[in-house]
Amino acid sequence: MRLLEELRPLVSAEATAEAPAAAMEARDLEQAVWVRLLERLEGAGPPPDAARWVRSAVRAEARRARRTAARERPYGPEPSADPAGGPELAALWSERRRALRAAIGRTPGNCPRLLTAMLSPDDPTYREIAGELGISQGSLGPMRSRCLGCLRRMLTAEVAAPEPGGKER
Repeated sequence: MRLLEELRPLVSAEATAEAPAAAMEARDLEQAVWVRLLERLEGAGPPPDAARWVRSAVRAEARRARRTAARERPYGPEPSADPAGGPELAALWSERRRALRAAIGRTPGNCPRLLTAMLSPDDPTYREIAGELGISQGSLGPMRSRCLGCLRRMLTAEVAAPEPGGKER
């Protein structure tokens, strides 16, 4: 489509500019905007002022990412994996890893393969993970986000974490 080719440089530039403030990869932000545009094209058709729509969509996706990141907090300090920390800490660390691996195994679709690859001690790059899974590198960020969201929902349901203010969920 001609419209998509015309907007490609603008989407890329806007995503590159907004991504650092949203604490996300520019390509992930770009991918989210393309999805929104394709959804728009299916429904209401092309926007009358496409450049303005792109700028607005990039900022909206960046705001959504910042809101999501603001809600995501670790539950507490991680126990040390260092055996010098004592057998109790080593046992806690081992149990957490076992519970995480078990939860990853229950995720749907390609999520177990993706999350296992991301937790690899070899620390593979996005390119290596995408090649291993047989998907495009640009699809990896959104897929990772969906898989982590699924894993987060599963773990939240299993471990009722207190909300701010001490209330149980």
